[in-house]
Amino acid sequence: MNQIDQILYHVEKPGRYVGGEYNQAIKDWQSVNLHVALAFPDIYDLGQPNLGLAILYDILNKQPNIAAERVYAPWIDMEQAMREHRIALFSLESKKALSEFDIIGFSLPYESIYTNVLNMLDLANIPLCSKDRNDAHPLIIAGGQACFNPEPMADFFDAFVIGEGEEIVLEIAAAYLAWRSAGESKLELLHSLALIHGVYVPAFYAVDYHENGTIRSIKPVFDNIPETVTKRIVAKLPPPTTDFIVPNVDIVHDRIAVEIMRGCTRGCRFCHAGAVNRPVRERPVEEILDAIEKGLNATGYEAVGLLSLSSSDHTKILELIKKAYLRFANRRVQLSLPSLRIASFSVDLMDELKELKPSGGFTLAPEAATERMRAVINKPLNESDFLDTVKTVFEHGWLSLKLYFMVGLPGETQEDVQAILDLSRKVLSIGRQIRGNRVRVHIGIAGFIPKPHTPFQWYASEKLETLNQKIYFLKDGTRKSGIKLTYNSPESSLVEAWLSRGDRRLSAVIQQAWLNGAKFDAWSDKFNKQAWLDAFADNGLDPDFYAYRTRDLNEILPWEHISTGVRKQFLEREFLASQSGEIRIDCRNGCYYCGILDSFSDLRPTAADVYWGCP
Repeated sequence: MNQIDQILYHVEKPGRYVGGEYNQAIKDWQSVNLHVALAFPDIYDLGQPNLGLAILYDILNKQPNIAAERVYAPWIDMEQAMREHRIALFSLESKKALSEFDIIGFSLPYESIYTNVLNMLDLANIPLCSKDRNDAHPLIIAGGQACFNPEPMADFFDAFVIGEGEEIVLEIAAAYLAWRSAGESKLELLHSLALIHGVYVPAFYAVDYHENGTIRSIKPVFDNIPETVTKRIVAKLPPPTTDFIVPNVDIVHDRIAVEIMRGCTRGCRFCHAGAVNRPVRERPVEEILDAIEKGLNATGYEAVGLLSLSSSDHTKILELIKKAYLRFANRRVQLSLPSLRIASFSVDLMDELKELKPSGGFTLAPEAATERMRAVINKPLNESDFLDTVKTVFEHGWLSLKLYFMVGLPGETQEDVQAILDLSRKVLSIGRQIRGNRVRVHIGIAGFIPKPHTPFQWYASEKLETLNQKIYFLKDGTRKSGIKLTYNSPESSLVEAWLSRGDRRLSAVIQQAWLNGAKFDAWSDKFNKQAWLDAFADNGLDPDFYAYRTRDLNEILPWEHISTGVRKQFLEREFLASQSGEIRIDCRNGCYYCGILDSFSDLRPTAADVYWGCP
């Protein structure tokens, strides 16, 4: 019995660490030229269903000369046992230490896992900072939504992938293999990576600051390095991944995931995902159906999630659901559309969903409870139309309805918060009139955090004290009402508020916070606020500067040299439009010149047979 086996007897959910799952890829270590560890800096339960990593795992392992393996953040008990027994962090497939891999690719979907990255590198006995690693260490790279502002993590990564990874991951692999064959220095490797469209090498950019802490300039340090790194996209979505790994333990989304479209045209001003994933690209109906079939056959699953930012915006969603019913009705397939647009949702679609075993509740996300606030965020929705949709939901058999709202939005008043209670009570009343007292209404509340590359990137975050007051008000208003309230802890959201719009000086803060004991910051019971406040103080930085400061429109933002393809001028126009409550229609119905078509004009002709959601 080896050391790993011995400690597994003493930890919670040992299945998180053993590997051996159905459909995992096992390759002989000596038979491949490149070893890649795909790392998710949170526990297996959350990381295993991550679709982005599943896609990269599939793409890389289809290359005969590349082996991709997985690693997740060990939970507290496992980490303690590993440190006690001096066991370095290892991959699930081969159980090799991470330090033996050529490339370690971290997924960074959100900011509150940054300290976990440092913890994983430390557990792997790999120096935390890029400047302290040499040619013998693995290349440490990152991708994911949070990388659209990579600066807070600039000290720790050799390179960031900005945008979509399906094509660029093989280009990075090829560049690495060519570099190794040439026997060049790490500097030469970084140079070759920086010339790949969509790769950002932070060491090649110098940042200068004004005395007030704002940025004076961001400039490349080499002449042949681009001043702006524009995100990478795929013109046409490749066929979906279908050979999903079937976990041995319960995970948060235990199902097949098929992405039916990418991007969004609605233009909600708060939405980071909608901003950075433009343009819309749809998958054809038959391709989606074939992927479902292959996924069911490859895994034995009976549940399928059809994923996108707004599944009901797919131009052929009704055709897709109808054909899915005809094709899979006899297999007892449970089909879900996790994200549905209220305004575009139809009775016909609901009818078709009903035939495909809807389970649990139905979810709608008005985000704000007054029409005024919905105009501010550009999510126009008439209350009577919304309540008509609610009525239809209950009439078609659902007993549980979940509503998502945000608090702390720009310009929000106490009347807007009260409206969340008023609207929720109306929903409950409608449900009980139709379905009786069995009806359940659940409202989920999240504190709004302004995000980079959105029209709201210049706004200040709501103060913690004010957010807490609003949460307490909603808790009091839902007590004994028949309405269940859940909410994200405003305190644990502080990390997101500090880091999402941070500059690279925060690398030192993140490292010090980790040294102070911060990790698993996304977990409210593990969040250590004092560790972070002490880290800011030790580095002479004010956390309020990053969270509670309104940015000037002329200020150079930390992500100024990272482009999503959307013009800053467009974001400025939308910022000003939010203040006047000016509404923009879905940009499929009229172009507002965001810049996407100009940024990717060379790619659109290559996808002529694919619907791009641009007029």
